[in-house]
Amino acid sequence: MISQPDTLSGSMLIAMPGMGDPRFEQALVYICAHSEDGAMGLIVNKPTPEVRFNDLLSQLEIQPGPETRDIRIYYGGPVEAARGFVLHSADYASEGATMPVDTGVGLTATLDVLEELARGRGPKSSLLALGYAGWGPGQLEDEIGQNGWLTCSARDDLIFGRANEHKWTAALRSMGIDPLLLSGEAGHA
Repeated sequence: MISQPDTLSGSMLIAMPGMGDPRFEQALVYICAHSEDGAMGLIVNKPTPEVRFNDLLSQLEIQPGPETRDIRIYYGGPVEAARGFVLHSADYASEGATMPVDTGVGLTATLDVLEELARGRGPKSSLLALGYAGWGPGQLEDEIGQNGWLTCSARDDLIFGRANEHKWTAALRSMGIDPLLLSGEAGHA
């Protein structure tokens, strides 16, 4: 039996074929928090092309500046779909509002990070997710045990890279797994 680390915070979840939930088909989820109380993560490979950053800024009455970058907006998961989360490099922190996830990644869910991004400042790398994926106590561990997810180390290109259509495959290949050989059935000896 393969044991899981005490916390999966800062790791990636790779959705397995046959998971059964179409919202997570070929999803790559960055785990932001994991404890005995449950887990929270953001899907990092499903952009929402119908929502543009400048439109979101306008809705929030934040003026974009000439240095505003085009930040991609992602479907972060099915929980609280109207709530926004900015996953970003550790070169930015909002006092009292940024949760460090791993040595190189932080999570901020307050307007100040959006205001900084609108001014062309803020973190070097970032993505904005609407909604999140959440699990109750023991639920994620059960789903991993039932072959719903694989776990792998997080890398900047998997989190912040722009080639979203390749992230799921790249995560599998980082583990030495050929995606074409995957089955949705769990093996038991």
